[in-house]
Amino acid sequence: MSTLRFHAVKKSLKYKPILFKQKKRLSDLFGENVFNEKTMRQYLTKNAFNGVMNAIQFGKKIDRNIADQVASSMRDWSLSKGVTHYTHWFQPLTGTTAEKHDAFFEVVDGGMAIEKFGGNQLIQQEPDASSFPNGGIRNTFEARGYTAWDPTSPAFIYGTTLCIPTIFVSYTGEALDYKTPLLRALQAVDYNATAICKYFDKNVKKVTSSLGWEQEYFLIDKLIAVSRPDIVLTGRTLLGHSAAKGQQLDDHYFGSIPNRALNFMRELEHECILLGIPIKTRHNEVAPNQFELASIYEEANLSVDHNALLMDIMGRVASRHNFKVLLHEKPFAGINGSGKHNNWSLATDTGINLLAPGKTPMSNLQFLTFFINTIKAVHTHEALLRAAVASASNDHRLGANEAPTSIISVFIGEQLTKVLEELEGVTKGKLSPKEKTELKLNVIGKIPDVLLDNTDRNRTSPFAFTGNKFEFRTVGSLANCGNPMMVLNTIVAKQLKDFKIAVDSLINKKDLKKDEAVFNVLREYIKSLKPILFEGNNYGNTWEQEAKKRGLSNNKSTPEALKSKISKASISLFEEMNVMSEIETKARYEIEVEAYIKHIQIESRVLGDIARNHIIPTAVKYQNILVTNVKGLKDIFGNNYNNVAKEQILLIEDISSHIEGINAKVTEMINARKTANNITNIEKKASSYCGKVKPLFNAIRYHCDKLELLVDDEIWPLTKYREILFTR
Repeated sequence: MSTLRFHAVKKSLKYKPILFKQKKRLSDLFGENVFNEKTMRQYLTKNAFNGVMNAIQFGKKIDRNIADQVASSMRDWSLSKGVTHYTHWFQPLTGTTAEKHDAFFEVVDGGMAIEKFGGNQLIQQEPDASSFPNGGIRNTFEARGYTAWDPTSPAFIYGTTLCIPTIFVSYTGEALDYKTPLLRALQAVDYNATAICKYFDKNVKKVTSSLGWEQEYFLIDKLIAVSRPDIVLTGRTLLGHSAAKGQQLDDHYFGSIPNRALNFMRELEHECILLGIPIKTRHNEVAPNQFELASIYEEANLSVDHNALLMDIMGRVASRHNFKVLLHEKPFAGINGSGKHNNWSLATDTGINLLAPGKTPMSNLQFLTFFINTIKAVHTHEALLRAAVASASNDHRLGANEAPTSIISVFIGEQLTKVLEELEGVTKGKLSPKEKTELKLNVIGKIPDVLLDNTDRNRTSPFAFTGNKFEFRTVGSLANCGNPMMVLNTIVAKQLKDFKIAVDSLINKKDLKKDEAVFNVLREYIKSLKPILFEGNNYGNTWEQEAKKRGLSNNKSTPEALKSKISKASISLFEEMNVMSEIETKARYEIEVEAYIKHIQIESRVLGDIARNHIIPTAVKYQNILVTNVKGLKDIFGNNYNNVAKEQILLIEDISSHIEGINAKVTEMINARKTANNITNIEKKASSYCGKVKPLFNAIRYHCDKLELLVDDEIWPLTKYREILFTR
C-alpha cells in the first residue's frame, strides 16, 4: 500500500468522534444570529422598521435616512455579538458564494478609532467584477460591478462577520448573479398569480413562491479524500474499481446513522438553526456514506439563499469533524449519485397553498387552475426546464437509472388523471345550471382536501405532483437553486398571464360567466397536455421512444440542452416577463457553455496525470517484480520454467496490454483536447469536448480499473472504493 494511502486509511480508523452536545432547544436557538423581524423590532425605530417591512412585503424603496438607521442598528446588534467585519454576501455565476470583508473599524480625525457602518455601506458596495464570469457583458479591464442590498433576505452573522445578502450587477446594470433574475421572476409570478387569485378571492394581495429543498451528499474521511488527487481537483473519482459490496443489499438506506456522521449532523444543524435555516430531516441515503438533509418550506428567495449558505457551512463543519463533503452529482461509479429535489408551490398572503385542494368546489377550482397551468407551462417550456439543470457534473446523473431522465415529463397520479379526463368532457361554451352543479359537485367537489397519500410515488419522474406541491427532481446536488427556480417561476408567470388573457377574452367577447370561462380554457389546455403527462417508468427504453413520438426533447448532454436557453422563444419569454434582457440571457448561455468546457478540460488533465504518473509507474513496478520472479523460476527450473511461471507470464502480458491501452488513449485524449482548444466557436468547442474528449475518459478508466485488480494491493497508489465508502 502506498505511504499516503496507508497513513490516510490507518489514521482515519483511529479518529475519536467529536461529540457535539446541544445545550438548548433548537426552537430557542432558531434565528439567533439573524437580523430578522424579531431582532429588528428590538433594534429599529418604528419608522425604520415599517420602512424595511414595506420593502420586504411590497417592494417599496428604502430612503437614505432609513438606510442609515438600519445600518446603525445592524452595527450595534453585530458588535454586541462580537462581530468585527461586514460583507456583502452574493452569488456570482461561479456556482459558489462570494464575499469581501471590511472592518467596522475606522480611524477618524485626531487619530481616534471608532466602529462605523452607515447606510452607504449597507446599500451598495463596489467589488472588482473582472474575475467573475460575465459572458462578454464587460471587458476585463472594465472591472466595475456593484452589489446592492436585498432587504427581503435578512442579514446574518457567520463567525465574526455580518453578512448582508445582495444582488450583483455590472456597471451597466446587467445581472451577474443568480439572485437578480430570481427576484425578477418571483415578482412576475406574484403579479400574474395574484391576478388569477382575484377570480376566486378578491382579498388576495400577494402570491409567494415557496421552496423546500432536499440536499443529498456524500461524507467521506478528509485524509482519504486528500489521498485522491481526482477528488481534490474535480470533486469526484475519475478512476476506481467498484467494491465487492456497494448498495446492492439496500442496507444503508434509512439505516442507523453512524456515530461520527451523526455528530457532524448535530453540529451542522446547530449552525443552521442559529442562521435561521429550518433544517427538519436527516437520514442515510441509498449509497454507502451518502446522506440527505431537508428543510422546511420558505419563501423561494430566502430558501435559495439558505441552500447556498448551507453548502458552505457543510464544508466548514465537516472539516472540524475530519470529513470531506462531496456535493458532486456523481462522485463514484457504480452507485447512486446525488440530487437536490426542489419542492415548489405557490401561497397567498391569506394563507392558502394554491397547489393544495380545499374543502369547497370553489377552492378546488382554484387549485385546478394553478395545477393545470403549471403543467401547461412545463409542457410549453420543457426543453428550457431541462436546460435549467444542465451541467457537466449533472450529466453523469441524469438518465443513469438512479435519477430522472433528461426527458422532462409530469407525473400527477391516477386520481388527478381521472379528474382531468372528466374536465376534458365539460360542455364547451355556456353551462346550464344543472351542468354547473354536476361539474362542481361530481368532479370538482370530490377532490379530497389532502392528496398526499392517494397515489403511489413515482421516483423516476422529473417533475412530479406530490400532494400539495410539485417536486422538481432533476436539480443537481451541486447546483444553485436560483437558476432552476428562476426558470420555473418565469414559465409559470408567463402561463398565468396567457391564461388570464384567454379567460378575460371569453368573458368579454362571449358573455360567459367567470366559472364558465375558466372551465372552457382549462378544458382546452387539458387536451394539449397529454404528451407531457406520463405515469410509467421513465428509465425504460420504451419511454424514450414514446417521448420522441410525443414531440418531447431528449437533450442528453449539457451542450445540447443549453441551446434552448438562447432560442428565440426563450429570449422573448425572459424579456416579456422582465426577468432577463437578451444580453443577459446570451451572456449566461456563454458562461454556462464555458463552464462546461473548463470542467471537462480540468477532468481530462487530471485523468491524464493520474493515469501516466500514478497508475502506469505502479503497474511497471509490479510488472518488474513479476519479471524478477519469472527469472528466478527459470534459474531454478530451467527450460521447464514456462509451465511453472505460466500464470505470471500471462499476468505480465495482461499488464502490458493495459499499460499500452492507457498510453494510447491518453495520447488520443490529449490530441483531442488540443484540437478542441484550437476551436474558436464556443458551441463547436463544447461539442468537441463533449463528443471527442469526454468519451475517452471511460476508455482510460477501463484499463486503469483493470490494473487495480491485477496489481499488488500493497503498492497500489490510490485509495480504493472499499476504503473510501466503508471507512466510517
